[in-house]
Amino acid sequence: MPNELEIYKTEMQQELENILQYWVNNTVDVQNGGFAGKIDNDNKVDIKAPKGSVLNSRILWSFAAAYNLTKKVQYLQMAERAYKYICNYFIDKDYGGVYWTVDYRGKALDTKKQIYALSFAVYGLSEYFIASEDEPVKKLAVELYETITKHSYDKVNGGYVEALTREWKEISDLRLSAKDANEKKSMNTHLHILEAFANLYRIWPDKTLKQRIIELINIFLNHIIDPATNHLILFFDEQWKQRGNIQSYGHDIEAAWLIQEAAETVHDEVLIEKVKQRSVRITDALSKGLDKDGGLWYEYNFDEDHLIKEKHWWPQSEAMVGYFNAWQITGKESYLQKSLDSWKFVKNHILNKEKGEWYWGVTDTYSVMEGQDKVGVWKCPYHNTRACMEIIKRITKLNDKAKN
Repeated sequence: MPNELEIYKTEMQQELENILQYWVNNTVDVQNGGFAGKIDNDNKVDIKAPKGSVLNSRILWSFAAAYNLTKKVQYLQMAERAYKYICNYFIDKDYGGVYWTVDYRGKALDTKKQIYALSFAVYGLSEYFIASEDEPVKKLAVELYETITKHSYDKVNGGYVEALTREWKEISDLRLSAKDANEKKSMNTHLHILEAFANLYRIWPDKTLKQRIIELINIFLNHIIDPATNHLILFFDEQWKQRGNIQSYGHDIEAAWLIQEAAETVHDEVLIEKVKQRSVRITDALSKGLDKDGGLWYEYNFDEDHLIKEKHWWPQSEAMVGYFNAWQITGKESYLQKSLDSWKFVKNHILNKEKGEWYWGVTDTYSVMEGQDKVGVWKCPYHNTRACMEIIKRITKLNDKAKN
């Protein structure tokens, strides 16, 4: 489908520019530094909203990655702004790690050490080092990686504990958000630790880091991916005993390609083939969450037999990449069509064509979900810009291969 692929690539290039230009035009906090903590669908800025470390690390990654792809100087400048703000306000200079949130002026707010947040800082910093070639950036990324392994790694059972206090003591509330289960370990945090470690390995090919990446991949293969259903189990106790029975379609398809990317990063050919097989199985299993309009539903609760009939922005982004990846593994055009259909759904229902960026999501009647951010602690340019860049890079690589 060469013609469709070229159209797809062109549209991804245009959309990448659209998304990033929105962030350039609307999110820079000139008054207080860094970026706005919250913007609604009408582009109204809540100037006093808290600022999240995950949002800022994802801004850092998005603009650094976009610069690495396009070499547009404006993107490097935005990444530098994010980097400086993280260094000045989010890094805990007394105890190490990063704060979860600061207030709008940069004063520490929620100081607990969520390992998920540290992981995104490592992820963003690693990408920014590729763009900036600034050695202190790499040094900080390595320091945060070592902080994660020092305080969070479970030496008995493997894997990483969700969260600790500011001083790295045990904490009663380990949750990332109010909707999450309060458990010691989660799929979500492990997925993004893996993603962060793999990106760090690109700039710092340390032998111990490589082993930690391989160990994380095997944790997914042996504990997190349910061998019976090929869905991801979301929550666990310390001994990897399953807690709850909720399926996240977006995380399934995101993991299907991210775990493979990590295996490819450490060049373990046996592991790559093993992961590819599981990747296709995950992709096939989650397709029951794919609606006939091309959109991916949010979550299904098996215990309550309840489908959350919402289609959020980020699962659609991951579906675009995940189904494209399955097509590349198998050659089956049905997967490529599902990737194209995901993008078509985004164009029809998720793009905020009037005021820029993407809506948080839509309901089963296609009405825009109310009360959700366009920019916020969770709403960021990471999933959608990454989808654009992944599709661009993959199609470019296919074209180069065809020429040779």
